[in-house]
Amino acid sequence: MAVKGKVLIIEDDRAICNFIRRVLEANGYEAVIVHTGREAISLLASHCPDVVILDLGLPDMDGMEVLTDLRRWSLMPVVVVSARTDEREKVRALDAGADDYITKPFGTSELLARIRTAVRHTRTTSGNASIAKENRFTAKGLVIDYDKYRAYIDGRDAGLTQNEFKLVALLGRYAGRVLTYDYLIREIWGPNKAYDNQILRVNMANIRRKIEKNPAEPQYIFTEVGVGYRMIEAD
Repeated sequence: MAVKGKVLIIEDDRAICNFIRRVLEANGYEAVIVHTGREAISLLASHCPDVVILDLGLPDMDGMEVLTDLRRWSLMPVVVVSARTDEREKVRALDAGADDYITKPFGTSELLARIRTAVRHTRTTSGNASIAKENRFTAKGLVIDYDKYRAYIDGRDAGLTQNEFKLVALLGRYAGRVLTYDYLIREIWGPNKAYDNQILRVNMANIRRKIEKNPAEPQYIFTEVGVGYRMIEAD
């Protein structure tokens, strides 16, 4: 089973953590668990998960502080899972940048559906119609399949690593627009890697070897010298 992405579970109730982890792993996700807000802030910056499940009632700080800190540097999808049922709490979390809000107790199907919806929101921010409707980006033989977490060249799996796919997928969402080095680094590796262009250059060189016929003359991902990278526009 292909890994659909990494999910960070921020929850102090260990029974709930284990339940969510079992559900996620049974459905192809990689799950990472932390029990405090401070652990969460540290791991968010170093691991950059694909989805965050956030409880608001953490033992060392309010989960809203974690959400606010995250939104200073990233738009990664966040699903709040909380026992707080007050409508004002829901509105407060959504206004602060949460993608969705589930109250406890919740069902397995609902949780998975909310995760899929939150991820889909991040795919459609560019207004790309094919990604919004089909979860696929297509351009001159390159296909980015957002459901399978795979990129294909002329029908062949390009064999991208997880971080390589994240880079290609992010560029695909904003095809035709230049994404700066700093933005790409923050979104994939977190703020602790800010200005470390070397890690980005190495990954981009590996990507080009896998998807470009001639890496020296790319036809999919272009370098805007001194600024960043740009993906070719969709067909």
